[in-house]
Amino acid sequence: MNHFATNHSNNRIEQMNTLLAALQPTKIEIADDSHKHAGHVGARSGGGHYRLLIVSTQFDSKPTLTRHRMIYSVLGDMMKHDIHALAIAAYTPEEL
Repeated sequence: MNHFATNHSNNRIEQMNTLLAALQPTKIEIADDSHKHAGHVGARSGGGHYRLLIVSTQFDSKPTLTRHRMIYSVLGDMMKHDIHALAIAAYTPEEL
C-alpha cells in the first residue's frame, strides 16, 4: 500500500472512530481490508472495505439488524462515499 493510501485509510478510520463515539462503545476495533479488494468496483470508486468490532451497552435488547442500522446511521455520509463495504460485529459487553 502506498503512503497516500495509508494516510487516506487512517483518516477514514479516525473519522469512523469519531462518529461511532456517539454509540459510547466500551471497545472498538476497525480494520481496513481494502487491499484485499484491489481492482474491485468499490475500490476503484474510492470506497474502502472495513471490518468493525464494536461493543456498546446501547445495543442491549436490540436485534442485529437494529444494531447495524444504528451504526449506519451514525456513519451517515461515509456509508455513501468512503465506505463501500463494512463487515460488522456488534455486541453488548455481556455478549463477549
